[in-house]
Amino acid sequence: MRLPRDLSGRELGKRLGRVDYLFSRQVGSHMRFTREEPPQHSITIPDHKELRLGTLRQILVDVAGRLEMSVEDLVGLLLA
Repeated sequence: MRLPRDLSGRELGKRLGRVDYLFSRQVGSHMRFTREEPPQHSITIPDHKELRLGTLRQILVDVAGRLEMSVEDLVGLLLA
């Protein structure tokens, strides 16, 4: 599945809410989202208008690994 090339950091943060990640804080241009349910996990997302593909891919790989699902399944859940 292709990743969107125009996804902003804020939009990704909103979509991560679908898998129980909540905004916890922001320092400068970096937002921290935390998942309190097991497995607990925090992820930092840059607050940019468009995320670079490598940055987006690595965030999705990290979240998918913590949720024990494939990246393709996560992308389908978040971007549907």
